[in-house]
Amino acid sequence: MNVRMNAITWLLMTYKVPAEPSARRIAIWRKLKGMGAVYLQNGVCVLPRTDDHVRRLKIVENDIAEAGGESVILQTAALDHAQEAKVVARFRAERDEAYAEFIDKCDDFEREVAKEIAAGHYSYAELEENDVDLKKLQGWLEKIAKLDFYGAPRAEEAAARLKGCEAALDDYARRVFDAKGENG
Repeated sequence: MNVRMNAITWLLMTYKVPAEPSARRIAIWRKLKGMGAVYLQNGVCVLPRTDDHVRRLKIVENDIAEAGGESVILQTAALDHAQEAKVVARFRAERDEAYAEFIDKCDDFEREVAKEIAAGHYSYAELEENDVDLKKLQGWLEKIAKLDFYGAPRAEEAAARLKGCEAALDDYARRVFDAKGENG
């Protein structure tokens, strides 16, 4: 095979598992999606080639065999730049969907904090609850970013929105401490 210079190499996994029990099939799908795999079609997915992905795909291969299925893992590269761009676009589109969902949750978070401020509801319990929610947002964005192999367009917007949530919570915390007389 004559691979283009600087071509991106991927791991391509094709697999088949019995339809029942569906829980095993779903668990395999979840593992692959959790790694950031993009499905080209049913039972065919790709990941950027890394040692970590090789190791983790071997584990999934074992899970598929235990489920009574079969799989093949190949290392591959696109035929040309146009084909490569199609695959990279799929990865970016999937991450952008995740970023969009994250941004929606940031909207919800900021609305919740604004609602507490509008109501003059300054309590430590509410502050703690919002702090837990912010930590969930921070962890979620880290997970998305970890799977953003090719720099999805909405990554910067998502990071900026998280900073906005952090600023909103800092403002709310200051108000709680002021209301409780603890900002001296």
